[in-house]
Amino acid sequence: MTLAPGSLPLVFLHGWGLSGAVWTETMARFPPEVSCRAPDLSGYGTSPSRTPDRVEDLADAVAASIARPAALIGWSLGGMVAQALAARHPHKVARLVLVSTSPAFAARADWPHAMAPALLEEFAHSLADDFRATLLRFLTLQARGGDAARAVVGQLRERLRAQPEPYPADLAAGLELLRTVDLRAQTGRVGCPTLVVHGARDLLCPPEAGQWLAMHLPNARLTLHERAAHAPFLSHPDWFDATLKDFLHG
Repeated sequence: MTLAPGSLPLVFLHGWGLSGAVWTETMARFPPEVSCRAPDLSGYGTSPSRTPDRVEDLADAVAASIARPAALIGWSLGGMVAQALAARHPHKVARLVLVSTSPAFAARADWPHAMAPALLEEFAHSLADDFRATLLRFLTLQARGGDAARAVVGQLRERLRAQPEPYPADLAAGLELLRTVDLRAQTGRVGCPTLVVHGARDLLCPPEAGQWLAMHLPNARLTLHERAAHAPFLSHPDWFDATLKDFLHG
């Protein structure tokens, strides 16, 4: 499916452990006249390591590279960065797409729609022992439970092998962001039209987190795929493309 052109430049943000290259196939389905790019977050792909302490640091770095209002598409950790960017730099974001993401990835007493903190701590410990094996395990969890799981894991591993090896310190910093960041108080500051895309079988980021975002962002709606896991743009590309096209040109 070739996505129809639009007037907005498109900026895609990747998830933890990967790089902007994970969006290669999605971006290739736009015609050449559409401006598409997928910057590497700090410490991933070709981006120098800066080991940011705050998600706001990542958001500000991406915002500095956006010359005119854009459609921002963020997946997983990239979706968290996209939320922070839209709240801090509203003039940079004309439309927002949040894919398999959350305002808070770790569960809290008042936030059950998330991963158990013990699981993130386990990943952090195993990262220190063998970060390559930990990355591969994380990629497997992203596809588990959804359609085409083996094919999706293969695509993710191919992208991981093709990109420069991420810096272990940045991987650890990214996990710490997933463990500690809570953006729920900022949702009211994101006024642009927003599409929340989620898979009902997502084991890393429960669909209830997407439902919460769609309810609490001022101008948002949810699109849920009943058989998708954490990477619906890979497992169900036709559905994802059609959903994205309808939103960008609706």
